[in-house]
Amino acid sequence: MSGRAFLNSLREGIRGIVRHPLVTIASITTITLMLIIMSVFLIFSVNARGIMAKLSQKPPIEVYMKLQCTEEELNTAAMKFKNNPMIIEYTVSTPEQNYNYFKSNLGDSASILDDFDYNMYLPFTFSLRLTDPSLADTVCSEVETYDGVSKVQQESRVMQFLTKSSKVVNIATIASFAVLLLISLFIISNMVRISVYSRASEIEIMKFVGATNNYIRLPYIIEGAIVGIISAIVSWGLTMFIYHQIYLAAMKTIDTSSFYALVPTGALMWHELLMLAVLGTLIGALGSGISVRKYVKV
Repeated sequence: MSGRAFLNSLREGIRGIVRHPLVTIASITTITLMLIIMSVFLIFSVNARGIMAKLSQKPPIEVYMKLQCTEEELNTAAMKFKNNPMIIEYTVSTPEQNYNYFKSNLGDSASILDDFDYNMYLPFTFSLRLTDPSLADTVCSEVETYDGVSKVQQESRVMQFLTKSSKVVNIATIASFAVLLLISLFIISNMVRISVYSRASEIEIMKFVGATNNYIRLPYIIEGAIVGIISAIVSWGLTMFIYHQIYLAAMKTIDTSSFYALVPTGALMWHELLMLAVLGTLIGALGSGISVRKYVKV
C-alpha cells in the first residue's frame, strides 16, 4: 500500500470517529472499563509478586559451621556463597552474636547464660537469601558438601508455600488477562459493528468500483486503534491517580523497606502506560477488523 493510500485511510479513520460521536463515546467507555479492570489486576499482580519476591529473599537457609572450624574454612565458605548465582546475599554471625541473640530471647531468664562459654559450644552461622525459593533443595545439597559445614537447615514449609504462591500468581495473571482480552474483543467488535452497519452501503459501492479488501478495512482498523489509544490514556490516568492516593494513605504507617510495602507509583506508571497502550490499540484495531471483515468478502 502506498503512502498516499495510508494517509487517506488515516483521514477516513479520523472522520469515522467524528462522524459517529455516540458510537465513539460508547466504544471509548467500553474499552476504558475493560482496561481499568485489566489495570487494577495488573497493579494487584505486581504488588503481590513484589511481596512474594521479598519474602522469598528472606533468609530461608541457616548454615551451621562445625565447632572450632578454621578461619580458612570460614573464608572459603563465604567466598563460595558470594560467587553462587543462586544466592543473592548472605550474612555471617559469630558465636558471640549468636550468644547475644539467644540471651536476648530469654528475657528475664538471661542470667542463666552469664557464665556460658559461647566460643566452646556455639558455632559460626551463615544466613542465605536465595534468588528463587524453589532452588532451596539444590542449594542445601551443595552447601552440605562444603568443608567445615556441620548442618544446613531450611524452612521447608515456608519455601514450599512461596514456590506454590508464586506459581498461582503467575497463572492467575495470565488466565485473567486472556479472559479479559476476549471479553474486550467481543464487546468492542459489537460496538464497532454498529458503525459498520451504518456504512454498509458505502462499503458495497467501494467494492463495485474496485477497492481492495485491505483498502476498505484499513480506515476501520485505524479508527479502532485511535479509540483504543484514547481509552488507554483515560484508563491509565484514572487508575494511576487512584493508586497514588491509595499508596500515600497506605504508606503512612508502612516503611518502604517493609516486606508489605506497595510498589511506588513512579516505578509502576510507565510500565502501566505501555501495557495499556498496547492492549488498547490491539483491542480497538482487532475488534474493528473483526467487525468489518464480513462486509469486505469478495
